[in-house]
Amino acid sequence: MSQYVTATSDKSKSTALMLCIFLGWCGAHHFYVGNFGKGILYLFTGGFFCIGWFVDIIKIASGSFKDNVGVPIRE
Repeated sequence: MSQYVTATSDKSKSTALMLCIFLGWCGAHHFYVGNFGKGILYLFTGGFFCIGWFVDIIKIASGSFKDNVGVPIRE
């Protein structure tokens, strides 16, 4: 029989969501999950002109936000 293993990140979804809501304009949630390039982009563009910030809140809440290695963050 095959066993299926789902890889998840060691980063917490609730922590990422709180960082995104309160400090998302400066990219704190991207720095938290290890996406330093995107974090710097958000820092200098104000959350990618607030559009990226809003999209990231929805992605984190829905569970489709991924960390720097491409695996979903854990519940």
